[in-house]
Amino acid sequence: MDNVGVLLITANVGSVCDEPDEMEINWLQEFYKTVQDHQAAFIALHLQEFGGKNYQENMGSADGFIRRLIESEEMSQYNCAQTFIDKDFTQPEKFTALASIYFIHNSLCNVQMYNFQEKNFISISGHTMWMGSLEDCPTVHKERFPQDFWLEFAWTRKGFMKTRWRVNDRIFDLVNLHLFHDASNLVSSDCSPSVYSANRRRGLYHVLTRLTDDCNAPFFLFGDFNFRLDLKSLIQAQGWSSSDTGDTDGQTAVYEQDGEVQLIMKCKRFEHQNAKLFQEDNVHMLLRFDHEPIPFLSELTEVQISFPPTYPFSEDVTKPTEYMTTRCPAWCDRVFMSHTARALLQKGKYEEACVHYGRIGGDVCMGDHKPVFLYFEMETKLDQPEN
Repeated sequence: MDNVGVLLITANVGSVCDEPDEMEINWLQEFYKTVQDHQAAFIALHLQEFGGKNYQENMGSADGFIRRLIESEEMSQYNCAQTFIDKDFTQPEKFTALASIYFIHNSLCNVQMYNFQEKNFISISGHTMWMGSLEDCPTVHKERFPQDFWLEFAWTRKGFMKTRWRVNDRIFDLVNLHLFHDASNLVSSDCSPSVYSANRRRGLYHVLTRLTDDCNAPFFLFGDFNFRLDLKSLIQAQGWSSSDTGDTDGQTAVYEQDGEVQLIMKCKRFEHQNAKLFQEDNVHMLLRFDHEPIPFLSELTEVQISFPPTYPFSEDVTKPTEYMTTRCPAWCDRVFMSHTARALLQKGKYEEACVHYGRIGGDVCMGDHKPVFLYFEMETKLDQPEN
């Protein structure tokens, strides 16, 4: 098999782990549907916030979610599955709550993983599941951001996890990432770029330094980047003017246009009156305020986004298309890649026609984050030099 179909999926499953039941059923059905639609030989699933906010209580049931996924009839054609779950929350200085699962189809034979301890590639087969702190796992490299990385912010379990693969002759890295969120809408809107944007920028530079120092293999970096729209610029562009709320504590901001309230904003409230502002027809306009990837374009690239923001969706299963009124909708969940990895997407049989970048479960409640996928064909047999 020279051209291999590759499916990369990223999903923040925090709310699915906190409220399983119907939401978990929806999540699995939409995942299986995406797998069926693309028929990829190699699938990489990166999960963030595994175990949810109440991970101490949820880890047991979250493990069951993974086992049901791997052992399902829908995934029976993938006879090799490699699973890595960072679940040891008793080591807070190392815990990231990341989980990475890789499925290899029966038709794909020559696949190896890199052993970071022995510094060589090893053959893999069957179902292998690593759980715990992953410190002793030789085929994954995991780091939590240092606890003193941002002294002004509370401890966080954000970090990254990397695996390295060889499929036939092709070597590439897959990196699961979770960056820092916005703590307050009011603080986020104070300046452009926001202070939270600066935190994420520093974190991402930290990860990229780790990647380029290691091997310089082509890499795909996909996870919850927590990238947000430039809120100050967005509000200004809408022509909304600030209204005096009489709030002497500065805990509420109200924006009006032509005497009508357009937005009410608090620390964790973002209530906009135009329900269509963040929907399908406005994707191109909203992307003008997606500033956070710009500093990294010399090192990273992304397939053009054509889907609405992926966060924060309602966790009410009866309102799958509605955003919660907590944060400004944004493209938090992304698939980026190095420029050398992007070149691999051009090697498919049908060139760009075989590349699909999209959002999963647009009409189904899958939690506050909609998963995002990238499908492409990759040429894995390298041309042999002539004698």
